[in-house]
Amino acid sequence: MLKFITLCAIFTLISFTSCKSSNKEKEFHKKEHQTHWTYAGETAPEHWAEIEKNSDCGGKKQSPINIIDVDTKPQVEKENPLNILYSPSTKLKQAINNGHSIQFDFETGDSIQYKGNTYFLLQLHFHEPSEHTINGVRFPLEIHLVHKSKSNKYTVMSILAKEGTKSQLFEFFESFLPIKEKETKEIHKPLDLSTLFPENTNFYSYGGSLTTPPCTESVNWMVFKEPIIISVDEVLKLKSNMPKDNYRNEQPLNDRVVTLNKYNE
Repeated sequence: MLKFITLCAIFTLISFTSCKSSNKEKEFHKKEHQTHWTYAGETAPEHWAEIEKNSDCGGKKQSPINIIDVDTKPQVEKENPLNILYSPSTKLKQAINNGHSIQFDFETGDSIQYKGNTYFLLQLHFHEPSEHTINGVRFPLEIHLVHKSKSNKYTVMSILAKEGTKSQLFEFFESFLPIKEKETKEIHKPLDLSTLFPENTNFYSYGGSLTTPPCTESVNWMVFKEPIIISVDEVLKLKSNMPKDNYRNEQPLNDRVVTLNKYNE
């Protein structure tokens, strides 16, 4: 009987210790899971490769970059490799404040073709100030239009913005602001995205990555050379709804080539 009681006591102690250890592991993994990238402090972009273990953030073909105009290579194709197939009434699905940016998701349907491949429009979001720089100049705002193919490859079109007069399209986007962090607003309204692009559609292209974790590489980038114009108030309204300076610094170009595609001249 004494032996049985002793065994029970040992079993209880082992179970308690095991449970305690298990709880510690759960707590550790919980804390580890809660460690998430941001734009400031110990989880800022310079630490993304450390805290996002299974990401490409430490890769050799990362974005954004500083584009030096005189170092770009002129296009060799006679025809523009980019064909924007947006409808005049693109369907805007919802607006989201994901804690990193203001994002507008689109309903399925619109697409672009790039070098013969089709990429479907997913969403657009904003970085303030810009992530890409041209000849070292950082613009007040950058817009990313994110597209994805059926084979899960990405193509992102980047539109830079400078301050000046009001933009009707921006007035439409900002009519859904303010929006609290982690909040989603349903929209389901049409809009004409063609008014978002600059008049001169010459663009730089290069192979890079997503500019936020997991920093997936093999992304086709097209950065329009000419910025669009929006008002100071529109920039400030977006800024007040996003983290301060939600941009990643320029990444090394390494052995990549930036092409200047000129089809307007």
